[in-house]
Amino acid sequence: MSELTHFNEEGAARMVDVSAKAETHRIAVAEGRITMQAATLARVQQGDNKKGDVLGLARVAGIMAAKKTAELVPLCHPLPLNRVELELQARPEQGDVYCRARVETVARTGVEMEALTAVQIALLTVYDMCKAAERGLCIKDVRLAHKSGGQSGDWSR
Repeated sequence: MSELTHFNEEGAARMVDVSAKAETHRIAVAEGRITMQAATLARVQQGDNKKGDVLGLARVAGIMAAKKTAELVPLCHPLPLNRVELELQARPEQGDVYCRARVETVARTGVEMEALTAVQIALLTVYDMCKAAERGLCIKDVRLAHKSGGQSGDWSR
């Protein structure tokens, strides 16, 4: 396991210096889900929500969040994102909405945080838009599914 690197010699938090790293094509895929009652999920699927298109708005919110990750997560490097794809899928058989984000860049550091942020904000948007109908919504299993590029190489769950 690699050593944690966000601390200076005195033990204070710092942003890691990535200037010596090569710029490479980097991809990260994150996923997560939000569980809900069948009636709430049916309303999401049918577009029958008083606040509007739940999945459409959540998709936009996730993409916007990926672009603002460095403003949301302390010590995270601001990165130029080449691509952000966000998939949201209502899955009645699982009783949830599944979210998957794929983020790409050519940079000196990876986009795992951007992919994870996109998923979490998209799912929080679903929560916000559905909470009036159901308070028991539960965001679950937000995790990195894949990363590629950079010094540490490729990794898949």
